[in-house]
Amino acid sequence: MRIVDGRGNDALARVFVAVLDDGSLIEFAESVQPPVPQDQKWVLIVSTLKGCPVSCPICDAGGDYRGRLSSDDILGQIDFLIRRRYPEGSVPVPKLKIQFARMGEPALNDAVLDVLRQLPSRYPAPGLMPCISTIAPSGRVRFFEELMAIKEALYGHGRFQMQFSVHTTCETARRRLIPTRTWSFAEIAAYGRRFFAPGDRKVTLNFAPARGLPLDPARLVNIFPPEVFAIKLTPINPTYASARAGIAGLLDPRDLPGCEREAERFRQAGFETILSIGELDENGIGSNCGMRVMALESRTHGTAEISPSRGTQPRRRVRAPHTPRRK
Repeated sequence: MRIVDGRGNDALARVFVAVLDDGSLIEFAESVQPPVPQDQKWVLIVSTLKGCPVSCPICDAGGDYRGRLSSDDILGQIDFLIRRRYPEGSVPVPKLKIQFARMGEPALNDAVLDVLRQLPSRYPAPGLMPCISTIAPSGRVRFFEELMAIKEALYGHGRFQMQFSVHTTCETARRRLIPTRTWSFAEIAAYGRRFFAPGDRKVTLNFAPARGLPLDPARLVNIFPPEVFAIKLTPINPTYASARAGIAGLLDPRDLPGCEREAERFRQAGFETILSIGELDENGIGSNCGMRVMALESRTHGTAEISPSRGTQPRRRVRAPHTPRRK
């Protein structure tokens, strides 16, 4: 793995692009979530695939899919980010979150499981907390069963985040944003109830809601028990893909009161709800999923770049005073 591009700033986020031996480009990032300083919370976001075969219309990682990354490829991203700041590999940060959520659906790659098994012994990091964000693709039952066993063995008592990308409360409409076979809501709920153990973080249902698609909290309550599941609402990232598809987000990051009203609807339904709004300055960094790789590839091939609308990632969390804090 050879780093070919890097941009950003240490006060907010940096995104890096690397070329692999076969010529594939991957990207990974680190972020700080102001006002929390980096030495208190540090987020690493790594790729698991060379592109992604799903090609969701709001995500730039799809398109030119070239296969799975090896465990060494994934660990190489983490090694680079950690040793850039901590050359000895020891990370004293109280919250070190490693998200397998950059390029690619992590549940399509068994190497992710290998990496999860290695992380605790590889890095002296008391705050280590992996995060899997998945669409729950069909045909990957064994992956999810092994993931549950790894969590129970290595990451119990709140040291793991399990997230399912849902986006809309209608299963038929969900197919428009996730164009592949996935678990049903009932299957996600059944797995989540088994995954969740006393002391764990709640299983999170991620929503990046689009205008025109259903978002009705009442439809979730009888499927996803609020004592097991939490809700995270986030604006649709300003990706090249969403610009091409003409998909507009329901949440406008410049209209915080409007975003808060949507979050309050889920709270009224009984769900712990996180409203996750980003820093607008990150557009200049290009740290949204797939954006930096696409920019480099478009320059290489002489194709025109699409300019997405303003928005951000990673996110700062905005909470109502009565909402329980998730540590």
